[in-house]
Amino acid sequence: MNMKAVPKAAPTPLPELETYLQPFTKLFRRSWSRQSCERYITGLLTDLPHKNCDTIAAALAGTSTERLQHLLTDADWDALALHQLRVQHLLSFSPKDGLLALDDTSLLKQGRESVGVARQYSGVKGKPANCQAVVTAEYIVEEAHTKSILHWPVCAQLYLPESWTADTKRRERAHVPDEVPAQTKHEIALQLIDQALRWQVPFKVILADAGYGRNAGFLKGLEERNLRYVCGVECTFGVRRPEEVALAQQSPPPPRTGKNGRPRKAHPAPLYTAQEVIATLPDEQWQTITWREGSRGAMRKQFVAVRMHWAIGTAARTLEDQRVYTGAEGWLIGEKPLPGEEGDCKYYFSNLPADMRLEQLVPLVRGRWPIEQFYEEAKQECGLDDYQGRRWDGLHRHLALVMLAYSFLVSERMRTEQDPVGPPDFCHPKRSPLPAIHRTILLWLLQDLVLWWIATDHVKTFRSPRVGPG
Repeated sequence: MNMKAVPKAAPTPLPELETYLQPFTKLFRRSWSRQSCERYITGLLTDLPHKNCDTIAAALAGTSTERLQHLLTDADWDALALHQLRVQHLLSFSPKDGLLALDDTSLLKQGRESVGVARQYSGVKGKPANCQAVVTAEYIVEEAHTKSILHWPVCAQLYLPESWTADTKRRERAHVPDEVPAQTKHEIALQLIDQALRWQVPFKVILADAGYGRNAGFLKGLEERNLRYVCGVECTFGVRRPEEVALAQQSPPPPRTGKNGRPRKAHPAPLYTAQEVIATLPDEQWQTITWREGSRGAMRKQFVAVRMHWAIGTAARTLEDQRVYTGAEGWLIGEKPLPGEEGDCKYYFSNLPADMRLEQLVPLVRGRWPIEQFYEEAKQECGLDDYQGRRWDGLHRHLALVMLAYSFLVSERMRTEQDPVGPPDFCHPKRSPLPAIHRTILLWLLQDLVLWWIATDHVKTFRSPRVGPG
């Protein structure tokens, strides 16, 4: 610890954190790796404005920049195994039949040496910027007794742009493993879903935004896995009417072009855009639906849904054309602001069954917000975007430790709600926001630091010398 820096925690572990980390210590073979893990997690839970090896080592006793860097790059432990064990722990108190949301976030960077960094679209900036892109899977479930939303990250992986996958020397410098293939974000998302399935995460529906829903390969991958999904789509998203698809399938082959001509090839049913179909629906089919209570009151908009097949390839192409595909029948859902309010119309597609009511579809359509909340909280509270190293393994270990710190906050919130302080009449069922739990952790760290100062007389070390008058 740098004596010129303001200390943020005592050299001894926070008891609650030490208890939480106990099941994970078996993943770290050496004692100093276990200690570095605790120090790094503690650093991520402090209120440091930037949480990296340098700043954490300067503010925490019992570690150094070199030890923390070694933890992230050279120590003997597996980030994926840490994810799996953390997920098993979280599943022990999480309800089943939740949702699995897929999304990606950008980590803004300077320069071009950090692994995966490139000029690409950044949701943070709302435009192309120099950044890394990380794809994440998030488990989301409602608790029956409180009606509160519990959510936590399952796993994450960095997306490598083409400028990286095609540059062997660049991959070697960043220690990108040879077995890491060139993958799109959609392929990474499917890989994360497979990981969640192997770990027996009990989700029943996949949620994704239009960045994923517009990709035919992603939707095909979900259907090949027999998964239910609700995805945002663009206004140009292609669909076919079920009755026209059935008619095209039942129609006999077209006649030959002449007595000895070649047989004509069959064509698919007509292709429409989501915008065209929704625009033809009468006003009386739209329903005003409230899906949840927000910080500013009830959240409601108008919705409509109609059964369609998602599809690609116009009727001008033949069925043998690889650019023609008709997917599963499902719900094409439209959303628009209430009368008198401003906003754009949005579109969604879901392969949920035909007996689903619109009131049941809408909460799923609007159910992705927890993963966006995770990104915001993990960046603000746990240093998600503060990693300054350049290596593939270092970034993924940082992500694993950030998610471990975040899951500690989730576990603490659950523990305090299950064992509330005060009479039952004062126990409000509404869930405490995660930043409030983090402030409690910061108070504990400060209390332990003050007690350590007093017990060891270290307070004199940090007291500025006083200069007398004159």
